[in-house]
Amino acid sequence: MTDGKALPAAPDSVRWVIRKLERAGFETWAVGGIVRDALAGRPARADDWDLATRARPEQVRAVFRRVVPIGVEHGTVGVLTREGMYEVTTFRRDVETFGRRATVEFADDIDEDLARRDFTINAIAWHPLRREMRDPFGGAGDLAAGFLRTVGDASTRFAEDFLRILRALRFAGRFSLAIERETWSALCGHRRHLTDLSPERVREELMKILGSAHPSRALALYAASGALAILYPELARCLNRLEEGRLDSWSAALQMVDIISTRYPLARLTCLLGVIGLPARGVGEELPPTERAGMRAVALMERLRYSRADTEGVSALVRAVAAGPGIGAGPALRRWLRQTRRVDRRHLFRIWIARARLETGLGGRDREHAVLARWKAVRAELEMDPPLTLADLALSGRDLIEMGMRPGPGFGAVLAHLLDLVLEDPARNRRSVLAPRARRYIDGRAQASDTPERSA
Repeated sequence: MTDGKALPAAPDSVRWVIRKLERAGFETWAVGGIVRDALAGRPARADDWDLATRARPEQVRAVFRRVVPIGVEHGTVGVLTREGMYEVTTFRRDVETFGRRATVEFADDIDEDLARRDFTINAIAWHPLRREMRDPFGGAGDLAAGFLRTVGDASTRFAEDFLRILRALRFAGRFSLAIERETWSALCGHRRHLTDLSPERVREELMKILGSAHPSRALALYAASGALAILYPELARCLNRLEEGRLDSWSAALQMVDIISTRYPLARLTCLLGVIGLPARGVGEELPPTERAGMRAVALMERLRYSRADTEGVSALVRAVAAGPGIGAGPALRRWLRQTRRVDRRHLFRIWIARARLETGLGGRDREHAVLARWKAVRAELEMDPPLTLADLALSGRDLIEMGMRPGPGFGAVLAHLLDLVLEDPARNRRSVLAPRARRYIDGRAQASDTPERSA
């Protein structure tokens, strides 16, 4: 941890915005995540700086020539600089709170603005020109001590916006903070209201967690607080369900999520949703594992209103993971490549590598080398550009028509037969080879249809 004097210097563009506002008579501070993250020793990006000012939106627009009206009704104006755009928001105070429909009015004091924020670690302001920190609620001390607590009465703060329950779990996980006793009690007491949140807000919080360094910390708090059972009952049912006699499936999924890089949140989501395909005793056991996993992943993602592309991509990954890495070589490998043509295979192997590392850590034999060898074989085969679909065949439906075959359902059977031949041996994918094979197949089917059935 660092003290306020050690906070990093602001970019020149941020200093320019603050200087111009203050020369015009409007006190201005840096607020929000940039201050919190700096105190926690986390790296900051130049575009992370948010500013709070005494100036009203119309006054900000009078000071700067290039502005964007991001949310003027809420007091926010975007100021354009050579380095980018910075959000400048007028000091505000709450008048009456109704969740996201809270009534606010503009204020003249930075402390009033900080008083309306959710947690003490987010209620800190920093003045880069004077190198002065405003911390009226002890947020820096809470960060240093490893505690998360609300600004003011915890129950009131959560009742103002129930999304703060999920934000508390995310911040506690991200910064490895223990949630202060009264804050935890109020959080659990309001958890039933999580169903009042829109699916989009719930989804956004989940994806922010999956983009953090160690998602397992926050997700474990979801389970401990009861939020998991309310928002994700499919996942809550995986708690204490043993997997291979070592870890329950939920704990195994969390460890795999941590192993996969932060750059691949959808691969992490796949690990998490993959466990809901595992059946509880006597429930859903009649379904094939791959279909059970994919269907349940789709249901959850549709409930949270993920995009169609993300839903299809993750569900395809979940199905492929459930099917297992039995790839084989030669024709078997090519048939597997055909089956997984709609799967992000890079993500698939990242997940299999994570599972191999987990099993190694649990005392099993090291399987990572074998998985990497499979990936090498897949890449080598793909570099040869083998025919994997009907469109890749050297003989098309038009060619079949030219051979005298009438368009109809039989086309599919002929082309499927030819594709099976070239999957077995890609060297056969030449018109001179496939045309006679197609004729032979057509004639064979015709003869079979003309042969009278033998009597029993």
